[in-house]
Amino acid sequence: MSNLHQYSVRAGAWIRTCAGLWYFWLIIGIVVGAFVVLGVRFVTYKNEGVHYHANFALYINGQREMFKGSQYYEEDTMCSQSTAPTPMERAHMHDDVNTVIHVEGEAATWGDFFLNLGWYLGPTFLQGPDGVMHAEDATSKLHIILNGNDYTDLGSIADRVIKDQDKLLVSYGDASAQTLQQEYTAIPSTAHHYDVTPDPASCSGHGTTTTMRDRFMHLL
Repeated sequence: MSNLHQYSVRAGAWIRTCAGLWYFWLIIGIVVGAFVVLGVRFVTYKNEGVHYHANFALYINGQREMFKGSQYYEEDTMCSQSTAPTPMERAHMHDDVNTVIHVEGEAATWGDFFLNLGWYLGPTFLQGPDGVMHAEDATSKLHIILNGNDYTDLGSIADRVIKDQDKLLVSYGDASAQTLQQEYTAIPSTAHHYDVTPDPASCSGHGTTTTMRDRFMHLL
């Protein structure tokens, strides 16, 4: 019985030792693996900056605003002059494509975008670059449709942040529900295409310089 007892004690000690070593190496493996993953994330992280797209259209009394003129579009060469986006660079159009918004600033709003075009977007009115006021009256109304939802009479969307692949219709006049739907449907849904297609090389987003702080913040 004495030898059997000693054997049992030694076997139990051996098992406890092995178990302890197994847990020890398991913890070491987890810690090393975490450091490897974090190290790879730290080394390979690149701050691409903000850059996504949305679609829109503006109608005044049944006529679509075509935004003809270079003043409505940002030239590609202007995009690379600063790492910090200017008001115009935060939300703008390119290459005479008047249905695609390029958003390159954090929290850029619809109000920001329309101001860049020279338009003021109010809760019940629009004012164009020519100073003409298009205000609601007995026959005309400011209709707002965003992503298929009717925001008419729900206040201004000027402070609403433009989101990736948003689709906005702003239509002032006495348009019927059918006409509004036709105007909205006519807006091309091309934002996703622009999201996955490289923009002009000089306009690929701002703040692309990756700092040590950016890398550390990416690990959190």
